[in-house]
Order: sequence, then structure tokens, then C-alpha cells
Amino acid sequence: MRAFVLKSYAHPSKLSLTTDFPEPKAGPQDVLVDVYSGGLNFFDILQCQGKYQNQPPMPYVLGAEFAGRVSANSPIPKGCKLKPGDRVFGAAQGAFGEKLATPWTNILPIPDNISFDQAAGLFVTWPTSYEALVGRAQLKSGEWVLVTASAGGVGIAAVQIAKALGAKVIAAAGSQVKLNVSKEYGGADFGVDYTKPNWQQEVLQITGGKGVDVIYDPVGLIQDSLKCIAWKGRALVVGFAAGAIEKLPLNLVLLKNISIVGIHWGAYTKKDPEHIPKVWKDLIALLSSGRVKPVVYSEVFPFERLPDGLVAIEKRQTWGKAVVRIRDESVMARL
Repeated sequence: MRAFVLKSYAHPSKLSLTTDFPEPKAGPQDVLVDVYSGGLNFFDILQCQGKYQNQPPMPYVLGAEFAGRVSANSPIPKGCKLKPGDRVFGAAQGAFGEKLATPWTNILPIPDNISFDQAAGLFVTWPTSYEALVGRAQLKSGEWVLVTASAGGVGIAAVQIAKALGAKVIAAAGSQVKLNVSKEYGGADFGVDYTKPNWQQEVLQITGGKGVDVIYDPVGLIQDSLKCIAWKGRALVVGFAAGAIEKLPLNLVLLKNISIVGIHWGAYTKKDPEHIPKVWKDLIALLSSGRVKPVVYSEVFPFERLPDGLVAIEKRQTWGKAVVRIRDESVMARL
């Protein structure tokens, strides 16, 4: 099968497509999936350079997030309600290949109104943003939310979810282009450029001097954002895309009576597995309703140009979810 196989650590620009890698074999609890679209992530860049915590033995197929169909020749383990041909999405090592094997418990059916390209970026970003806002921050209708890196994968999902919950959303990004994306595709009410000096004053002006009730930050801008947080506000630590782990002035936490709240969705598998199905049930219902819609970057990369997509992410040229098309959606699996 065709796949991007890592045989030695290299920069993503040096990757090349292998045309004859062996197809995976299913384990006792696995199903086989024909992959149609793959979601590109920053951690894919780290993995192919040997800088990520999950480094399988070489050679192995890169990629994690995917959408596709249950293969015609897939076994169906006991308890699995899926059948060959079903459209599914999930996360498993090997997403950047034409076929993968994964435990059936790691995949979910794709809602009818969601395409393969859209579904390829659901599994990591959307539950992270949903659990952050609903489970951790306990966002209420009418509250003000500031979303940094608002045009990125988790950011634009957070903008949409907050709007669906009735919040007033201020998008924060580093360019007018990305602010426009946050408004047009995410539905943000306002936008501020956080590269400008004293941008927090603009946030305070928008909120009538009150400040925001919830900060959603995947970048590493919590400290700067605390200058415009409201009394009893909640600051969500989602990640550190800018590279530096912050040291916060705890006097502000005390004086403003605020909470600093972490969200590590990946840890729920070990720490709180029974909560995961509830999050997905609520999310699938929200996606199926059409009130939110996964945003895919304007250029869907052909399979052969996957390295270009990873380099574009590295250079912060993308917005929404960057996706690679592994096979055309109109090509149906032969059952």
C-alpha cells in the first residue's frame, strides 16, 4: 500500500511516499480501516524528527488522526456494532497510509452531515475544546470568552462551541487574516490582534470594562490574558504552542479571585475513561445538529504533497484543520 513511512528521523520536508509498504494486520480487538483523509498535527512534525513522546520502532507509518471506511475484509470483533463500509473517524498510529488497523473502541461513526475531510480533524481537537469549556470552565450562556490562536484547530472549535453554548466570543490571533477566519468560519463576535501593544485594553473596552469570564489559551498567553480577565474568571491552560511554559504571578490569581484550570484530554483515557462516552455523545449531537461545523483549511493537500502540509503548519501558514486527502471521497469501498 501507499504510505508515508518513517525509516529514519528527518525533517517533514524530507519525507517521501512509499508505494509498497505491507498492509497492516488486525489484532483480536481491531478493525481495518480504508483511510480517506488524514488530519495533520504539529506533533506529527515532532514525531518524524524523534522529538515526540510516542516513538514506535521503525519502520512505521506516520500520522494519527483519520477518517475513512471500515474495510471490506475487516474482522468485526465481538461487541463491535460497526460493519464493512461504515464511515468512521478516530486516532491511531498509521493514519498517513491507505489502510490501518485500530481497536474498534478507538473509532466512532461519522455523522451524515460531516465529510471525510471534516471528520479527519475531529478526534483530538473537538473533545479537547468541548471538555475545556463545558467540563472544566463550566461556561454559561451570556458569559464572555477570549479564545487565543482562534483560527487554529482547537481554537476555531472552541469559538464555535462557545457560540453554540450562548457565549459572547472575542477571538484573538496574530493577523487580520486569521481574525477574519475566526469571524467568518467560527462566528466570533469580536477580534483582537494580540501582537499589538496593550491589546488587553481593547478586550476591556469590548466587555464594558468587566473583562472576560473565560480564557481559552492553547498558545502560552495566560499571563498576558490575565490583564483582561473578569472577577471570578477561569483561565484554561490548553497548551503551549508558542514553546514556552509560563510562570504565573499568583498575586493576580488571589486579587481577582480567579481559577487557573488545566485540560489534558489525552489523560482521560487513563484517569477518567467513563467520562469520554458522555463527551462524545454530546459532541456528536452538536455536530449532527449543524450548529457547529468543522473548519478545514482552504487547501486540502493531495497525498503526495503531505510534506508540504506539515511544513505549512510548522510555518503557521494554515488555519482551521489542515488535512491530507489519501483517497477520493467519491471512491466507494468494494463490499
